[in-house]
Amino acid sequence: MEDVQRHAPRVPINIDRVGIRGITVPLLVRDRAQGSRQTVARVDLGVDLPASFKGTHMSRFIEALEEWNDEINYQSVRRLLATVKERLEARRSYVRFCFPYFVHKPAPSSGIKSIVSYECRLTGELDEKGQSFLLEVDVPVMTVCPCSKAISREGAHSQRTMIRLAVRMSGFSWIEEFIEMAEASGSSAVYTLLKREDEKYVTEHAFAQPTFVEDVVRNVAQRLTEHEHVRWFRVEVESMESIHSHNAFACIERDLRAQDGQA
Repeated sequence: MEDVQRHAPRVPINIDRVGIRGITVPLLVRDRAQGSRQTVARVDLGVDLPASFKGTHMSRFIEALEEWNDEINYQSVRRLLATVKERLEARRSYVRFCFPYFVHKPAPSSGIKSIVSYECRLTGELDEKGQSFLLEVDVPVMTVCPCSKAISREGAHSQRTMIRLAVRMSGFSWIEEFIEMAEASGSSAVYTLLKREDEKYVTEHAFAQPTFVEDVVRNVAQRLTEHEHVRWFRVEVESMESIHSHNAFACIERDLRAQDGQA
């Protein structure tokens, strides 16, 4: 049958990335407590397309993904990228997994466990220079305003704050490590299930550690800088303000390879 995709396009311009987006698949991810854990991911796959081709072969992305069906890690993602690159006769291939990562988290006083979900994104790219790997994790925390606490006779305003981490690494690290870094950087972690003794603990603990978004982003950045495998990071903190009609945010991005003279 005629391969229309190989026809010359009317406008011969290179396309940086073309492919499929939003296909849902079961996914096995590495879990520090249990070894591995099942989740569900939305997957994007893409390649570059030279100016001489009218289109790419979309079905080949699906075929590569169906045949892959592996636990997500550096080696397995590289195999998927290499397969996509070969099947589509491309110079560069790209994959992005978006998935919830579930942690059985004990309440701080009662110890009762409940599941907390953290949104994660894992992006891999492969070209003639090698593979790049980007992990992103969204971690909600609670923050108490230091200014509000200092000027108020009773109480202070508190809010949910989202910490968004993006890291490039030189070696394997557990997702839980970055979750714990983020949760330790705010006024308190957040939980799915809390009994009264847990609520008392969380409230008192949070008010004893008031933090601005500036404090939180610096706390996370310091911990990431000290991590042995992190070579680049971006951390953004956004506070969903409870007494203002706007949100507050702060962001730090660092290339640690440049600091080490490896850039």
